[in-house]
Amino acid sequence: MILYPAIDLKDGNAVRLLRGEMDKATVFNEDPAAQARAFVEAGCEWLHLVDLNGAFAGEPVNAAPVEAILKACKVPAQLGGGIRDMATIETWIEKGLARVILGTVAVENPDLVREAAKAFPGKVAVGIDARNGMVATKGWAEETNVQVTDLARSFEDAGVAAIIYTDINRDGAMQGPNIEATADLARAVSIPVIASGGVSSLDDLIALRDCGVELNGAISGRALYDGAIDLNEAIRALS
Repeated sequence: MILYPAIDLKDGNAVRLLRGEMDKATVFNEDPAAQARAFVEAGCEWLHLVDLNGAFAGEPVNAAPVEAILKACKVPAQLGGGIRDMATIETWIEKGLARVILGTVAVENPDLVREAAKAFPGKVAVGIDARNGMVATKGWAEETNVQVTDLARSFEDAGVAAIIYTDINRDGAMQGPNIEATADLARAVSIPVIASGGVSSLDDLIALRDCGVELNGAISGRALYDGAIDLNEAIRALS
């Protein structure tokens, strides 16, 4: 199981939000590329990047720090936030991004997900963010009447590389991940599932690893910045 350190970008800084609320951001590093290098030096295999401003704007906003991270680090990186058309997908992959994460468009324009996954095999993931089992879009600001498992199953034949499942109520709250819902989703689909939201200790990671169904990985942000999880120790435990 892969541990994906998260670098959430807001106004050019590496931040963490509390339950996805933009006005509850804590700045952890004003140099996101330096933060990425620190994660890589600690042994991470992947980086998880989010353009928070872009998620609300519907287009890339923090492109400069993302590009700086891609230049500074040799490990693969995945990016979500504001990626809503084929031109943006192509641009990011050309710039060296290993995987784009499509969230809002997975609900609003699922044909784009299918087109992109076909054009760029292994490089397109679907981000499913949910409150109480229902999908939220546009930076978590809008809730839909779409159920998580229904959306995930609709992409079973699309060739997407992974589903990144975030329980919004757990995100940044340091209260532990929603293990039951994550495991249920992983059982419902054959697409690899990455857990996100609330991973706050090594015990959380081990519980996800041992949840009874194989997960591709888990994303953690605040716990790594706060020192609640030692990245090197966690990577050893998960490998």
